[in-house]
Amino acid sequence: MNINNYFNRDNDKVSFTRHQASSFAKGVAGDFNPIHNEDAKRFCVPGDLLFAVFLSQYCIFQEMKIEFAGMVRDSTQLIFPKQLPKESSGVFNLVADNDKNYMDISLSGEQTGETEFVASLAEKYVQFSGQTFPHILVPLMKQENAMINPSRPLVIYKNMEIHLDKLAGENIELKLKNSLLHRNGKKGEARLEFMILADGIEIGHGAKNLLLSGLRDYDQAELDTVIDSYAQWKSTYLEK
Repeated sequence: MNINNYFNRDNDKVSFTRHQASSFAKGVAGDFNPIHNEDAKRFCVPGDLLFAVFLSQYCIFQEMKIEFAGMVRDSTQLIFPKQLPKESSGVFNLVADNDKNYMDISLSGEQTGETEFVASLAEKYVQFSGQTFPHILVPLMKQENAMINPSRPLVIYKNMEIHLDKLAGENIELKLKNSLLHRNGKKGEARLEFMILADGIEIGHGAKNLLLSGLRDYDQAELDTVIDSYAQWKSTYLEK
């Protein structure tokens, strides 16, 4: 993954074209969420891309928690200072040139900018996200008698967190450890917990929390149409 192919930097401003963001979602993350389609009316840049760009521009910390505060569009100009503020711990607010906040990133512990480790962890994290639908979410929805709206499926990031006991390693992998879905009427929140491995040994863990809207009672036939459409989008993209 050459992250530089998926964003544009002009001094301290970072932006994304629809093509860059959509290509990253599909080609790198294996994420075919329709909100990342180039022609989507509610288009937004993947949160995974924002995270990967942050790591590429700065470093990775032992403890990181990211709260997503807004949906980044192709017209958004984000401010990425050449360097993080001098204090290496605390909260970094990722804002746009109009001062609107898009991410709150809590950072603490030791840090490393070792290129190969950071790039590998970022790539494996992004690829882990590609398993979310249908592999992880569908069994959860069936269990909780809930499903997304087939005509307007909407699943977005709420936040994510990473804890690393070791800031080095090769052959990085992320493996699902636990998952759950809580439904509250038409809204829901899914939590996916994972282990971070290096050469098969756990060096850390993390979690991603997703917001689901437009939930309704589970209907296998209806959900099968969503799964089939998702598979078709993926197949069409891979055949290009």
